[in-house]
Amino acid sequence: MIRKTANIGDWVVGTGSAECKRKGFLVYAMCVTEIMTFNQYWESPRFQEKKPNLRGSIKQAFGDNIYWRDAKGRWHQQDSHHSYVGGMPNPHNIKNDTQVDRILVSEDYAYWGGSGPEIPEKFRNWGGIDICSGRGHKNQFPDGLVEAFIAWFRSLSASRYQGEPFEWSRTP
Repeated sequence: MIRKTANIGDWVVGTGSAECKRKGFLVYAMCVTEIMTFNQYWESPRFQEKKPNLRGSIKQAFGDNIYWRDAKGRWHQQDSHHSYVGGMPNPHNIKNDTQVDRILVSEDYAYWGGSGPEIPEKFRNWGGIDICSGRGHKNQFPDGLVEAFIAWFRSLSASRYQGEPFEWSRTP
């Protein structure tokens, strides 16, 4: 839903899960600076390092540049954590992940993964809204909440990759 509706200049925020005992923590925040198709992402020289390298580091293995369409419009899936063991395409993931042929790109973001800062309480109860409540796409917020949240995010003076995903720090 986010990829379907977001526009350049929109903010996308990910918060931690209760299951991982990270509810109320910021995982990432990004301002959408560019939108492209899966094929544009796949073919762009800027994003070749985002293709999975299963023989590289864990970060390289989890690259997200994994889908493209051939000349007949059929989706293909790079050998990745989204495919079956041995590189066989996973039709469920292809269908789910390619519902919308749009990639959101940001040059204005910070990603903390499992080490993100705790979100201040004022954003947990702003006009009766908790920005950390539940899963899914939310885009209706009380007046002033988005602007105040962006100002708080900017005050952190963080950008780009700050930390690993929560799950990586728990991998044996």
